[in-house]
Amino acid sequence: MDWDKLRIFHAVADAGSLTHAGDKLNLSQSAVSRQIRGLEEQLNTNLFHRHARGLILTEQGELLFDATAAMSRRLDTAAARIRDSEEEVFGELRVTTTTGFGTLWLAPRLPKLYEKYPDLKVDLMLEERVLDLPMREADVAIRMKEPSQADLIRKKLMMIRMCLYASPAYLEANGTPQRIEDMSDHRLICQNTDSDQVGAGVTLIQQLMMHDVRSLLTVNNYFGVLQGVLHDLGIGVLPNYLTDDFPDLVQVLPQTQSADVPVFLAYPEELRQSQRVSAFKDFVQDEIISYRRRLKDS
Repeated sequence: MDWDKLRIFHAVADAGSLTHAGDKLNLSQSAVSRQIRGLEEQLNTNLFHRHARGLILTEQGELLFDATAAMSRRLDTAAARIRDSEEEVFGELRVTTTTGFGTLWLAPRLPKLYEKYPDLKVDLMLEERVLDLPMREADVAIRMKEPSQADLIRKKLMMIRMCLYASPAYLEANGTPQRIEDMSDHRLICQNTDSDQVGAGVTLIQQLMMHDVRSLLTVNNYFGVLQGVLHDLGIGVLPNYLTDDFPDLVQVLPQTQSADVPVFLAYPEELRQSQRVSAFKDFVQDEIISYRRRLKDS
């Protein structure tokens, strides 16, 4: 099968338009159209439904697009590995992690990574959905549980716990609870138990809710919970890695906290030799070592 035709088909399917694909490929619309017709004749099938607003893939077209998308990802991987050299770290690195960890721990530390590797381009994808690393939806993942996907290199970075925190101003105005039963006199700020979060966090929230919490603010990520705590709205359920960057937060009811939650870094086996991945992995590990030392000294 002619790779040029497949390449043009992939561009058209991705853009949904002959014109937009032609602009991307620096080809005329007529040239793109001829290549698509030639591919359809070769396969003896229609690959697109054509209508006034653009092109939609047929069932056969979707099958072919899945195949060309996989080929494209493999080519991107090969190109990235070729570009990586022993001395230099450059190019795009796609990193996925949760919204909470990405905004509250990772992003504030990235200036150190860019200072060391100014030509690196990090695409930080913050979402609770677990992306498929072997299919190259991302290059590196940091997750709050051990990845189950095959063909991954994984490393446990640290253990965290979900704890209760409040601002000094809130506690001065409302008092500090001494027992978990005292939470009924305070506003609890947490994620809704139906939202995506670590299971240990859900268990802790459920435990707290059993004590007749009358006032509640729920947010769908830890960044929002932190903002509520910082603005003196109540007592929040937050990961304990925040204490490094927010030392003024006061831990409330220190005996009330979640079970340990492991934090893992993972990347595909095929990126084992990638200088970008190695640089990012070393950076994260160095930051965690520094974080542990500060906690020990505090």
